[in-house]
Amino acid sequence: MATQVDVADVELVGVRKSYGDVVAVDGVDLRIRAAEFFTMLGPSGSGKTTTLRLVAGFEQPDEGTVHLAGAEITHRPPYARDVNTVFQDYALFPHMTVAENVAYGLRVKGTARAERTRAVEEVLKTVRLDGLGGRKPIQLSGGQRQRVALARAIVNRPRVLLLDEPLGALDLKLRQEMQTFLKSLQRDLGMTFVYVTHDQEEALTMSDRVAVFNEGRIEQVGEPAEVYDRPATEFVAAFVGTSNIVERDGKRLCVRPERIELGNDGDPATIDDVVYVGAFTRYLVLTDRGERLAVVRQARDASFARGDRVAVGWRAEDAFELPEEG
Repeated sequence: MATQVDVADVELVGVRKSYGDVVAVDGVDLRIRAAEFFTMLGPSGSGKTTTLRLVAGFEQPDEGTVHLAGAEITHRPPYARDVNTVFQDYALFPHMTVAENVAYGLRVKGTARAERTRAVEEVLKTVRLDGLGGRKPIQLSGGQRQRVALARAIVNRPRVLLLDEPLGALDLKLRQEMQTFLKSLQRDLGMTFVYVTHDQEEALTMSDRVAVFNEGRIEQVGEPAEVYDRPATEFVAAFVGTSNIVERDGKRLCVRPERIELGNDGDPATIDDVVYVGAFTRYLVLTDRGERLAVVRQARDASFARGDRVAVGWRAEDAFELPEEG
């Protein structure tokens, strides 16, 4: 018998989902641990959102099973699953106050008024919105509205919180602030977060583990550093960050731009382009053997101009061999 430690909060076994001739999810197996911030990362159409909807109960799989805390929930309706979902568009009721929005689910469940009031006040403090319960959503900023949606989703303490690209509508600075806030909130609550995004930086910044999706399948599952430093496939190497794929001695190697050295030792090359990005400078380098390499240097170390002749190289431990595709 499985122990409590062995039981995953979310488990998918052989899950497949098609829409006509389009296979959206193609035989996915996945285990998400309790109290884990788990991210499903991939491009548009890779199957990550459909997988989330299968966990939420908004879709039913054609094959396979879905489990929550060890119990099969494959055919349970959404309201009978101990999960809540936060969407990108917030889905707040504009005619209700913040407090009324947050309390809505509790009211539907028949929670007593005094208990609803206490729970709403507590959760608004948790998401740093105390004192704003009387406002309408239109009176709030985008970040505040997103936190109202979060408060509404966690007020009844679901076992798992599902988040479908919740920061996609925010500007860059606010999105970065919300990334930090979400990770801190998840840690404080000790709740399992399952997060969907196409943003690689977001996934690497926030997650305990990441599953990289491609064409309905999972290419790799691992901790952010593992996925970035040791991608399992060429797709992962290309999608998660920027990679240079080079041929050396019959092997296909991946080298990250920040691991390439520009100096006097290595293969002769020419600086073809220079892009200043503030904190760092990105170079496009053409080697004499015909390779195009991206190289990143901190701004204070940027001393090359377009047309300069350089040598490029890297340490053996900074290049990793890619497995053969297929």
